[in-house]
Amino acid sequence: MKKISFLIITGAVVMLAACNNAPKGEEAKVAETQEVAAGTGSDYKVAADGSSLAWIGAGPTKQHNGTLKITEGTLKVENNALTAGSFTVDVNSLTDLDLTGEFKGKLEGHLKSADFFDVEKHPTAKFEITKVEALTDTTGTHSISGNLTLKDSTKNITFPAKVTISETEVNATANFNIDRTLWGVNYGNDKSLKDKFIKPEVNISVVLKATK
Repeated sequence: MKKISFLIITGAVVMLAACNNAPKGEEAKVAETQEVAAGTGSDYKVAADGSSLAWIGAGPTKQHNGTLKITEGTLKVENNALTAGSFTVDVNSLTDLDLTGEFKGKLEGHLKSADFFDVEKHPTAKFEITKVEALTDTTGTHSISGNLTLKDSTKNITFPAKVTISETEVNATANFNIDRTLWGVNYGNDKSLKDKFIKPEVNISVVLKATK
């Protein structure tokens, strides 16, 4: 699994256009909403200043990438194992990193509009863990499943993550792709648009830090 730069995801996002060689992550498995894990154990508070979510969107000839802020959340740990948790993303914080000036402002404004994430109506996104399983392969230490709420849709996604736990801190990273159209973000998803076509897949990279 390549280190990315979640969720998420938002996002996932993208008014973008990206080259066919754009970075890729594990394909997240998508299912209907599941029951959120109640979780047991100690609370670790997500640290906004140590957590981040990055996105890459692609089209036929170019790409755009940027970030979103993770604002709050809690992870539960018992017997050195992650049992539950959730975190919130400020979608209005969406920032593009590869453009400057007028073009940067136009792209960010379009992504925040009703064509994409409609931040006026849906200013936040949320991820809530529903299941955690240990992995024995090279994609990560754990398989994480959770409900991702974006705009007015909620879907359950499963992806590999690398999780480390100490007495005082939890660190987790994940790199995966989601299909934005499953959350109603459909703009530009028409191959007849040719070079203006925007791929439905969005690469999301999540870095999460939580402290006791």
